[in-house]
Amino acid sequence: MWSGPRNLSTAMMRSFGARSDCHVSDEPYYGAYLKQTGDDHPMAAEVIAAMDCDWHSVTAALSGACDRPVWYQKHMVHHMVGPVDLFSLAGFRHAFLIRAPERVIASYAAKREVVTAQGLGFARQRDWFERLADQAGQAPPVVDSADVLRDPAGTLARLCAALGLDWDPAMLRWAPGPRVTDGVWAPHWYGRVLASTGFDAAEGPLPVLDGEAARVRDECRPHYEAMAAHRI
Repeated sequence: MWSGPRNLSTAMMRSFGARSDCHVSDEPYYGAYLKQTGDDHPMAAEVIAAMDCDWHSVTAALSGACDRPVWYQKHMVHHMVGPVDLFSLAGFRHAFLIRAPERVIASYAAKREVVTAQGLGFARQRDWFERLADQAGQAPPVVDSADVLRDPAGTLARLCAALGLDWDPAMLRWAPGPRVTDGVWAPHWYGRVLASTGFDAAEGPLPVLDGEAARVRDECRPHYEAMAAHRI
């Protein structure tokens, strides 16, 4: 699942992790991204120390064996700045999780002061979506977080069907608290999800942005809209 930050991505990971047939991985390239870029993220040193930061060995591990029939891998497109990309992960079913940039920007700014269009990943997400669609001759699954919150059962059932998976109602509820599969950064970024037992209610009107936040929104929105046209 290719996402950007603050996209409902951790709740989606919880949802798939609630399946008895599924193992999950949490942003496995995050350490490699931080080590290569030196990006000043919260808890960067702890993340680098805790993770495999070699692009190729991470890719090899992700392409190896899994003890469950389904392996849900939560990836951030803006992390993929090294020598591997979407097409280095052969044999996978790829899907894309999107969210209105207004909501992403407002949520991200509450956790980290610096918000840039590049750091939100909309342009790369669209590029990879279009490249994969061209290669396959059809659009890969696109899930909008607003649809998940508005109709969790219906949207997740459609996603499962698009991925060739049986629908499992267990995806709608999960136990609160941390998981051993959570990244070391969970205490900073996952506050609401750690307390959650299911998806939140549908969201209200889009946040109103101004200044630099509005400029970032204007840069990201065309990429969001291009992908949203294909949402399941």
